Amino acid sequence: MKKIILSLLAFTVLLSHSVHSQNLELDYKFLFDLIVLSEDPIEIGTSPIGTRAIYPVQEGTFNGPRLKGEVLQNGGDWLLTIDSTTSKIDARGVLETDDGERIYIQYNGFIHRNDDDSFYFRTNPTFETASEKYSWLNHTLAIGVGEFIEGGVQYKVYAIK
Repeated sequence: MKKIILSLLAFTVLLSHSVHSQNLELDYKFLFDLIVLSEDPIEIGTSPIGTRAIYPVQEGTFNGPRLKGEVLQNGGDWLLTIDSTTSKIDARGVLETDDGERIYIQYNGFIHRNDDDSFYFRTNPTFETASEKYSWLNHTLAIGVGEFIEGGVQYKVYAIK
């Protein structure tokens, strides 16, 4: 019984130390620039939750200090226009690095037109890969800051540390 109590006490001390040692400040690091060009949308129409259109990926690129390559043509954005100022992003795709590795990317987010006609355009990419070289992406959360370009969108994507 004494061993169990000592083990629990040691575990409690260890746990409390690790909880208190976590930095609660948000920090980020530039991950890559992402450009996605899309084909003409496939209009689904207006449903009770909004107006849906699917924007298939035509082509794209990504470029950053630790990875770069192209966006494959198998993804898209299942965009839901909620009202005249706000749309919800639901995008999926595959990134292929310049060294031949594949990374599944998925992100949700919002595009909201502000009163001054600027846009709040943010996404939250997550990643999935079998690549050992890029396995660090499997547990990386990111934020994308987007803007419209001719034929598509571009993002600056930042890893949240």
